[in-house]
Amino acid sequence: MTVAEERTTTASEAEPPAEPSRFSLSHPQSRMAWIRPAVWLPLVVMLAVLAVLWQYGARKLPYLLPSLLDIGTSLTENLGYYVDNALVTLGEATAGLAMGFAAAFVLAVLTSELPLVRRAVMPIAVVLNVTPLVAIAPALVVAFGFGPLPKLIITGLICFFPILINTAAGLRSVPQQVLQVYRTMDASRVELLWHLRIPNALPFLFAALRIVFPLSIIGAVVAEMSASGSTRGLGTAISVASSMNQLPVVYASIFVLAVMGVLLLLAVTLVERRALHWHDSTQD
Repeated sequence: MTVAEERTTTASEAEPPAEPSRFSLSHPQSRMAWIRPAVWLPLVVMLAVLAVLWQYGARKLPYLLPSLLDIGTSLTENLGYYVDNALVTLGEATAGLAMGFAAAFVLAVLTSELPLVRRAVMPIAVVLNVTPLVAIAPALVVAFGFGPLPKLIITGLICFFPILINTAAGLRSVPQQVLQVYRTMDASRVELLWHLRIPNALPFLFAALRIVFPLSIIGAVVAEMSASGSTRGLGTAISVASSMNQLPVVYASIFVLAVMGVLLLLAVTLVERRALHWHDSTQD
């Protein structure tokens, strides 16, 4: 073997193996990875086991659990009913979440910039977080009437605390060395906030949103069940069906709520991957 051939062989042996294509099933982030049985088979098996257990429980305790066939029949025969109520609940959830998000984000900025505001606001926020909001729903109805506002307030309060805590933590977690670099460049507080603190807080904010988006659905349902005068929404549908012992309607409504929560969580995750493609938290 000549010296040139030996160098070529040595170089080829030293080169790391080429990474598989992103569209290859062997790539860890392949968009077609779901085709592999190792990805979807455990979930399918788990769902099948749960379905069998559910059917067994429905046969033994028919007064507690309806059969899956009865639930499916209720969904298919009254699809418009569930869609209409789901849209009402979704509208209340998103509007309440928007109110809670706006208030929490503004307060998080103020508490991160002004220690006096932080000492004044945080104890009250903790008290609101541990207060059973169902108990104040009747008072909100008395104060604001039977319209949607009490439900939006309850939903916003439920979503408020996680956004406030996570956003405030993200805004204050900027490394001091980086802050010193910006300050040596005479950056103003607004410039520090816009170019440094808010981008640094985005992973914390999306972590909170992954919690509060499904939580907003729970808040809307709780508000519909606890606020008097509610006539539409899946929470109201569950309450009415429970009072009439219509178990298939109850569990069909719960199924629709679960699907809504999963879809909202999936939407937040997709937006997070787009917005934070540069951050380590989105690298699988």
